[in-house]
Amino acid sequence: MERQHDAPGAALSTQLVVLHFDWDEDEAARLTALIIPMVPPIGAERMAGFRFIDEVTVLLVSRYGRWACGWDHSTHYGGPVEAWCCDARSVGEAEETTERVVTCLLEWRDWLEDMAERFEQLAPLPGADAEDRSWHLERAVTRLVTAVVNSTHAESSWFGICETTLTWFLTSTGLGQKEAQKAVEAAIDGRFKSHVAPAPTLVDTVGEDLAIRLTGRGFYRER
Repeated sequence: MERQHDAPGAALSTQLVVLHFDWDEDEAARLTALIIPMVPPIGAERMAGFRFIDEVTVLLVSRYGRWACGWDHSTHYGGPVEAWCCDARSVGEAEETTERVVTCLLEWRDWLEDMAERFEQLAPLPGADAEDRSWHLERAVTRLVTAVVNSTHAESSWFGICETTLTWFLTSTGLGQKEAQKAVEAAIDGRFKSHVAPAPTLVDTVGEDLAIRLTGRGFYRER
């Protein structure tokens, strides 16, 4: 049995805060030197792999910030990280495992930076009226859900990181975390399923429901 991966939103800030990240060949070498001795020996008990993942997470978060805690959020469990699978398949020979951890960290970082850039591009303009804000929110949901589906391949529980991403987006526009989370959960309402990419019409419906819930206006419906 594989360990269930916790959604990174449970450990990260309620907002997507991508802190400055100093990375070069020297830092890669320093991190590699820290991780290699942590890798359990080949043939170690299964729990050793779990402990290694937890210990690496603590190391990465202490070194770079809480954003790093999603480094192993694999596509196999609904995340966007391609280079990681699970403890059984991804933890092995020390150098290989360490290289994989570093690759995953950078892959996760790239995904967060991409999301942050999308948030900035999709945010309603300051002072937008209810109709304009509704249009921006509906468009943002459509594009962000599509991006999450593409990066997770709609694998098991992909809707978890989707909910987290939409909540991050709304809080980035100034909405309170509890209100944002409640609105996202109500709009999705169990409509997204594991291993199933949602139809464009369903994504549009979720976007419209979220926009109307937050603005009281449906852009296309009332124009």
